[in-house]
Amino acid sequence: MLVKIKKTHPDAKIPAYAKSGDVGLDLVAISKEFDEKSGCLIFGTGVAFEIPEGFAGLVMPRSSIFKTPLMLANGIGLIDSGYRNEIKVIFRPIDRARNNYEIGDRIAQILILPYPKIELKETDELSETERGDGGFGSTGR
Repeated sequence: MLVKIKKTHPDAKIPAYAKSGDVGLDLVAISKEFDEKSGCLIFGTGVAFEIPEGFAGLVMPRSSIFKTPLMLANGIGLIDSGYRNEIKVIFRPIDRARNNYEIGDRIAQILILPYPKIELKETDELSETERGDGGFGSTGR
């Protein structure tokens, strides 16, 4: 699938797969700022995508995040097909004393995936299942 990408900054690196068979394209930091109000680190990637209609971009942490005191501030970033600005990745520091990502590091990954258009039908009853209405932890430990 062809997806258009635009550099919004001359230092930007075009996202790439690290290895054959990888699912996520690595996003590289080209800028880093600390937002005093939220307490978050905001990394710019210097790239914008033209994600086709019917697809979405999911910005997810890389497995290397365990080496940092960071977590994605919104869990997973959702990039709609109509968004055309720079992809920024926002992290919430858990411990400021430890090392974190720096400019030039691969900081996150983006997956571009199709999604179905959902049609909802309101009803008074839902079908029964083995789980039923069991919630968190209802299937065991």
